[in-house]
Amino acid sequence: MKVLLVPNYARPHAIGGAQRLSAWLEGEGVEVRWAHDKKLFPDKPVDTSGVSLVVSLGGDGTLLRAARIVEYSEIPMLGLSYGHLGFLTCGGPDDLIQTVSDALAGELHMSHRMTLDIEARFERPDGSVVTERAFALNDLALTHGIRGDMIAFDVSVSGHHIDRLRGDGFVVSTATGSTGYALAAGGPIVTPEFVGMVCVPVACHTITARAFLTSSSDVVELHINPERHADRLFFADGQPMGEGLRGMGATVRRGPGDIILLDRSARSFYESVSRVFYGNTKR
Repeated sequence: MKVLLVPNYARPHAIGGAQRLSAWLEGEGVEVRWAHDKKLFPDKPVDTSGVSLVVSLGGDGTLLRAARIVEYSEIPMLGLSYGHLGFLTCGGPDDLIQTVSDALAGELHMSHRMTLDIEARFERPDGSVVTERAFALNDLALTHGIRGDMIAFDVSVSGHHIDRLRGDGFVVSTATGSTGYALAAGGPIVTPEFVGMVCVPVACHTITARAFLTSSSDVVELHINPERHADRLFFADGQPMGEGLRGMGATVRRGPGDIILLDRSARSFYESVSRVFYGNTKR
């Protein structure tokens, strides 16, 4: 058996936890592989061949990095909280070994989390068009640039035009991402069992623009009005797409594989919602 560790290298506490976990796993006869520090080696791929479990040690941002490593392969993932929020994580430093032991024994609940398959189009300085694909567990975000100019764009779902909007941007989110940028922009909190997309306009210059949900088979299309010369940027799970190029549009659909997130029970999501968003720390 192989286990991949994905620590937050900016947190010594997380690295120490990963070292302790690595020593215990090797003592149990498990082969351990470490993901590299992305800041030092941003373009280096992570080998997941033969990996049976991925363990992230950090906050939700570290877990999202682990998800980008796994993508659509459906290798089970376990998040251990060494960060500020830990909404998606299952345990922490105090129960580090026990949580991983339970995961290896198959005693944790498996939560299937829908993913996104994103295809964004960008214009080069010479006028040619380039397409970039990206994976996302949380969301695709269309935003304006540093000048803050309003963006004008059209939103369509499966060929049906919804509206032409003007504002700061738009978020296309999974249920998992509904508690992130989409929530901050006024969207709803959505149960992980929902397998459609959550579409949320960001600061649009109209009172009629509202968030809406799609079905699992729908395709969301964003087409940016080329007549406005505002900057327009795309981000997949907070990672920039088409850096240095002008965004033209994006197509978003359900990904071909889910993220399998391990947690204590089917109630874990609602317990986290209560703890993080309603301040309820009672058990």
